[in-house]
Amino acid sequence: MDKKDFILASSSPQRLMLLEQIGLPPKEICPADIDESCRAEETPSAYVKRMAEEKAAHVAARRPGENILACDTVVTVGRRILRKAQNDEEQKQVMHLLSGRSNRVLSAVCLIDKNGRRSLKLSNSRVVTKKLSAKEIEDYVASGEWHGCSGYKIEGRFAGCVRKMIGSYSGIVGLPLFETQNLLNGAGIR
Repeated sequence: MDKKDFILASSSPQRLMLLEQIGLPPKEICPADIDESCRAEETPSAYVKRMAEEKAAHVAARRPGENILACDTVVTVGRRILRKAQNDEEQKQVMHLLSGRSNRVLSAVCLIDKNGRRSLKLSNSRVVTKKLSAKEIEDYVASGEWHGCSGYKIEGRFAGCVRKMIGSYSGIVGLPLFETQNLLNGAGIR
């Protein structure tokens, strides 16, 4: 089977870069435009798995007979899911929340193969952030690299604020490669 025999249901440049890194670029990119609202009492892990499945299903409905790969990633502090900040003030609040604390990054990946079979994997990583000074928070917010991200970009300036990571670096970036490659290989995509 052609190694490019799948569609990526995401417009994330980080996800595309990660797939290219392991030699498995998609044949096409087809973002899923779905409602990403969290349900009442939904845990972060249930939410991220549901989002990955719904994104894959949304694209699969438009592209029957294709292999569809979708992913969703969230940063959590306790049971709180960090949303993408809409402005500098919101991002400052996020940085204060992360300062000196541990956060989890949950990344779910779903593959719906061309026969309609669904496979789902969850990556659960932990990131420990140092205590951030007011200047460090100001500088990070001013950098703007957080735009479009939930919480932070681990592959950018924020890496200098991380004391420890436990889990999948690629999952923290936005696509857990070990789980993704196993799903694709299981569907005969190599």
